[in-house]
Amino acid sequence: MNSYPSLYQINTRVWLNRLSRQIGRPATLNDIPDAALDEFADLGFHWIYCLSVWQTGLMARQVSRSNPQWLAEYRELLPDLQAEDICGSGFAITSYTLNTSLGETDSLVRLRDRLHQRGLKLMLDFVPNHTAPDHAWVQEHPGYYVFGTEDQLAQQPQNYIKLDLPQGPTILAYGRDPYFDGWPDTLQLNYGNSALQAALVAELLKISHWCDGLRCDMAMLVLPEIFQRTWGIATDPFWPQAITAVRQQHSDFVFMAEVYWDMEWTLQQQGFDYTYDKRLYDRLKEQSVQAVREHFWADLSYQQRSARFLENHDEARAASTFPPEIHRAAAILTFCCPGLRFFHQGQLQGWTQKISVHLGRGPEQPTDLCLEDFYQKLLSVLRREILQKGAWQILGVNPAWESNWTASALLAFAWQGQGVDSILVTVNYAPHQSQGYVPLPWIALETSSYHLQDLMGTADYHRSSSDLHGPGLYLDLPAWGYHIFSLIPVP
Repeated sequence: MNSYPSLYQINTRVWLNRLSRQIGRPATLNDIPDAALDEFADLGFHWIYCLSVWQTGLMARQVSRSNPQWLAEYRELLPDLQAEDICGSGFAITSYTLNTSLGETDSLVRLRDRLHQRGLKLMLDFVPNHTAPDHAWVQEHPGYYVFGTEDQLAQQPQNYIKLDLPQGPTILAYGRDPYFDGWPDTLQLNYGNSALQAALVAELLKISHWCDGLRCDMAMLVLPEIFQRTWGIATDPFWPQAITAVRQQHSDFVFMAEVYWDMEWTLQQQGFDYTYDKRLYDRLKEQSVQAVREHFWADLSYQQRSARFLENHDEARAASTFPPEIHRAAAILTFCCPGLRFFHQGQLQGWTQKISVHLGRGPEQPTDLCLEDFYQKLLSVLRREILQKGAWQILGVNPAWESNWTASALLAFAWQGQGVDSILVTVNYAPHQSQGYVPLPWIALETSSYHLQDLMGTADYHRSSSDLHGPGLYLDLPAWGYHIFSLIPVP
């Protein structure tokens, strides 16, 4: 496995809907062209994350089609919205079997194998916190869910529902986190029930035969301390036993956690290979360069297991959140540091409209040619072995002169491979021009000079080894400017 792989997230239902219109019939996973998979490999991705492939049901779909707030969001995105566009949330799952609209189970296995032929791996979703209200467990094992009372239903109708079950009318809780009202198209699983935990481990073992890794939705919600705070129910830890069980059958299976609230390190300690790095995203969005710098001071072992992103299906589109100059600077910082590099379908083209996970169709969106060109160059740089397997460090930046306060806006990373070549990443994350010196302490003084070639632009320099070692490389960058220099020793 690459030390720092790149992942591409696809909205599977929306992608196949567009493909269906192209081929004139309902498309399945089998219809995904080989050329599309070849392109993913050629761009340098290592993982393809297919969103929303599992079976959903009628009850959740009915909620999706009747919730006034959600309907307003759909219509804003799709003025020509039709009922069939609303297919229900891909996170309101009735069973971990391939959605019948996407093909048969063999279609999923075949897609995985086709990806493997190109050196790609397949990641899918696992939703540990809740199921759809018409999951078979609701009727067969109601004890797998969190019960409510008549008082709770009366006082919190947004968090509870009464259903007719074999044992009679039963009040169950909607799935939720402790800070928001419940998701009315889901029911909350009860981790205080050891039989439920065993059943979920069995589901994980089944899924692990069809893919190479799982993105675990809101993974922190089932941690004992969070579950106790939310539901007042004591639980045993789930993730260590679940991850261990899967790895006993598939030693290289990968788990990625969607996680917030500073619980990232906790989940890494419980076995997750990667955890969402929402903190870096937020600090870049806030344009807080010092907070970004301090974020990169974290322990390297923590950073290596961070999933870095500028957008995903939960966040607003990067091209609508960051102005173009800031977008490019933020992307350099996000994807040229250690960790898993998480890209989202449409990000490379500069799409600005976020598509709801309840929809099976999205709008046609124009391509930002300048942004597309930028990402093509960046992905080409990220394909270099040194940026996938090299040693990374954050560098200090010194003022260019005594009163040079702008140096504090400059960030610099170094990548070193096993050979003599190295990479220097520099970014001015500020709305003003900035100057400073970046000492390169690893420079070999016995080498007379170095050739510095900007892999993202046209800058091309020769500098003496003694100058690069100290005082360092002089930088004078415009607002939001950047370089990714390849440093090649000149004999």
